[in-house]
Amino acid sequence: MSSNRIIRRVAQKELRLLFSSPVAWLFLGCFSAVTLFVFFWVEAFFARNVADVRPLFKWMPVLLIILCASLTMRSWSDERRLGTLEHVLTQPSGLWRFVIGKFRACFAMLVLALLATLPLPLTVAALAELDWGPVVAGYLASLLLGAAYLSLGLCVSAKTSNAIVSLIVTVALASLLYLLGSPVLTAFFTDDTAQTLRLLGTGSRFESITRGVIDLRDLFYYLSLTAAFLAINVYALESERWAKGRSRRHRRWRAALALILLNFVVANIWMAALNGLRTDVTQGRLYSLSKPSNDLLSRLREPLLIRGYFSEKTHPLLAPLVPQLRDLLQEYAIAGGDNIRVEFVDPGTDPALESEANEKYGIYSVPFQVADRYQSALVSAYFNVLISYGDESETLGFADLIEVRAAADGSADVMLRNAEFDVTRAIRDVLNSYQSSGKLFETLENTIELTAYVSDEELLPDLMLAYKDSIEAQLDGIAREANGRFRYRFVEPEAGDGEVARQIEDEWGFQPMEAVMNDNRAFYFYLTLSDQRQVVQLPTDNFDPTAFRDMFDAGLKRFSRGFTRTVALSLPESTPEMARFNLGVPTFKNLERMVTRDHSLRMADLSDGRVDPVADILAVIAPQALDANALFAMDQFLMRGGTVFLATSPYSAELSGGNLRMQSYNSGVDDWLKNHGLTIEKTLVLDTQSAPFPVPVTRKVGDYEFRDVQMLDYPYFIDLRPPALNANHPITASLPQLAMAWGSPITADRSRGLRVSNLMRSSPNSWRSDSLDVMPSVDADGNSHYAPKGVQQTEELAVVVQGRFESYFSEENRPDVAQQLSRGGSVINRSPESARLILVASNDFMDDQVLNALVTGAGTQYLGPLEMFMNAMDWALQDESLLQIRSRGHFNRTLPPMEASAQRLLEYMNYGFALLWLALLGTIHAVLTRRLKQRYRRMLAT
Repeated sequence: MSSNRIIRRVAQKELRLLFSSPVAWLFLGCFSAVTLFVFFWVEAFFARNVADVRPLFKWMPVLLIILCASLTMRSWSDERRLGTLEHVLTQPSGLWRFVIGKFRACFAMLVLALLATLPLPLTVAALAELDWGPVVAGYLASLLLGAAYLSLGLCVSAKTSNAIVSLIVTVALASLLYLLGSPVLTAFFTDDTAQTLRLLGTGSRFESITRGVIDLRDLFYYLSLTAAFLAINVYALESERWAKGRSRRHRRWRAALALILLNFVVANIWMAALNGLRTDVTQGRLYSLSKPSNDLLSRLREPLLIRGYFSEKTHPLLAPLVPQLRDLLQEYAIAGGDNIRVEFVDPGTDPALESEANEKYGIYSVPFQVADRYQSALVSAYFNVLISYGDESETLGFADLIEVRAAADGSADVMLRNAEFDVTRAIRDVLNSYQSSGKLFETLENTIELTAYVSDEELLPDLMLAYKDSIEAQLDGIAREANGRFRYRFVEPEAGDGEVARQIEDEWGFQPMEAVMNDNRAFYFYLTLSDQRQVVQLPTDNFDPTAFRDMFDAGLKRFSRGFTRTVALSLPESTPEMARFNLGVPTFKNLERMVTRDHSLRMADLSDGRVDPVADILAVIAPQALDANALFAMDQFLMRGGTVFLATSPYSAELSGGNLRMQSYNSGVDDWLKNHGLTIEKTLVLDTQSAPFPVPVTRKVGDYEFRDVQMLDYPYFIDLRPPALNANHPITASLPQLAMAWGSPITADRSRGLRVSNLMRSSPNSWRSDSLDVMPSVDADGNSHYAPKGVQQTEELAVVVQGRFESYFSEENRPDVAQQLSRGGSVINRSPESARLILVASNDFMDDQVLNALVTGAGTQYLGPLEMFMNAMDWALQDESLLQIRSRGHFNRTLPPMEASAQRLLEYMNYGFALLWLALLGTIHAVLTRRLKQRYRRMLAT
């Protein structure tokens, strides 16, 4: 009889015995029930509000110990107890065939048990966008871990005739293997020892795979563990055949077993040093370097130092993150080749190194409370990454690298937030800083041309003539410095028949200037920088020759890919006293901190009618009663081909002292927007697709009213997900979700020749309301009722407008500052094609109070609106290198809002699917058993 046939028949026999035993059915049912209970109750899946199945695999190593021990406890012990083991031992076939057959049967039962949990990821995928990479990796890890536990259980069962003893010993040994790498044990040891224990532990290897990284070293570890226990099982049975005494054959068996085990140990030790044997199966390759990172590394011309400062003794929640961060930094070393040096140090063991970290780089240890075997104490530990390039450096602390999510039971779930983005951004910053201290023209990709549209000298006032002579001399020096990367030319617009004058007026709105001291003679004096992609106008407001080079360099940096860009940010004025009590206008401290991480920030006061000449983009957030000068500053920045990000609405919310009030809000920009074909309606948008928000509610009980704070699906907080977030636009393409707070509908006139692109829109079930009463009320049962009113339809909440804009200001309605500019400066009536206006119809969606309140609903820091803003900045500045990876994270895939009844229905459906699966298995077993009995009857009848 062939080996495969023997193995198959043994497996079939074992499966029949398992399905004939009520114990197997009991454990299968208990495994399914406990798994679902842990998923929905212990881990509180719906309250957790993350669209993944991590809770399933978080408990899988523990649940598999019980399941595998119960499946194997009777495999060999019953053979020994019933006396059938002697029959097996006397068979001429090799015992390894019987071992593999029993293992195959138990493994089939493991697969059937795991299939009962498959409705869980299918449910999550039906609710939200699920990353299937970690799910597939999790099931692969479960099969490998289960195989190791099964082989261990078979090995133990072969040495005892008592099934209960087999169960207990298997659970004990499997638990020991699991605890070796768990934080419960590794917290008592130094980092090096803990890292060794994690390499030995089955649970730590399991977590490595379930996060979505399939490492060949982990696969080999589980396979070698399985093969080792199966080999021991074969040896244990083979030794039962031997007579007493020692023989050469016995020594050969022992030597062969020792050699097999030694080979597995040596192979695992050898493979531990190999770092490139892994594949990242997560969507977007969260744990591998992306194309933007590789592109950035290709720009390195000097050695880059990446140094990780990690203490041996650190917080237990940070310790598992150290090897993950080390693996990522090693990816940079591999991708960068000789240009990158990666080091890992413990400053606590080297006083000189610690002194350098403190004094030169500003890296200090942070005190953490830890517990060891003897006491609970405070330990000062390092968890930092240094990026150094030339004489520039940047450091990342644990607060920059991790994200913490509060679990339902009050514990903390700590993971690396988006380590690749943080490290790549730091590399970009030090590279930009290093380049900015060098030669500017070396960072240009194309030749830059300055075109000076300047009238004949006879038409120029004395001030302009002196300015022209000065900048012409400076341009000669710049051209020599540029080594062929820069050229300039002067063009007289009035020359010939004035065709150039008409052309620049049509394309950019350049009109003649006038000087009172020059007999009101008209003249031109405009400066532009251009390459093959874009045209940028240089501001010439004051015609100061000493400021020309700074203005020229600021314009030149817009063509470079290696400089920190400047964001001019205009915010509503607020006093500290009002901000402390959340009164008056919204506040945006979180936004300011986010901008300063990636760009240079200039707070803009538009009341003087000007925007800082070094500004690359203008962001106006929640403008309040802008006067004509402020509108003129914003208008002229757009006319020069710049990008204006405007967040405004006719309403603003005030949440203070347990009260939620909606108040009318005068922005002063309504007429300016209408000039560009945009109207923000004086209503608010409500949507059934809403996000949870802790809002003060009025609870009515009889004749009494009580004021509480409850988590409600608040329809004024619109939960935006693709396709409501435009997946075809770079600003929103990488955003998985965004909460729009108190948004208003936008009406865009698309017949003006401007290109209007939608960024965000509500669902078809949304409706409008002009009521200022936004305080929700609940009934005695704690339910809030928002019934749609009026027409339900999709509403635009954010748009991007591009093209040639016409200035809002004509000769008649220009403010005083414009009149001053027109007589000695430049007032532009039409923008170039590069002008962009990004409009978001909400004053509060980036408000500090709103973002902080959303933390309560999400359980972790919520950055969706800020990430959208930063994406808009990068897109507008043509620096899209980090757009693809900025919004990546572990907790940003959230569940859509659902009623409690729908949540219960989904939970019960999963319990029902598990029961149906067990019933299906029972039916199949009954049918196969009946067919087998009929076959036996026919055999006996013949």
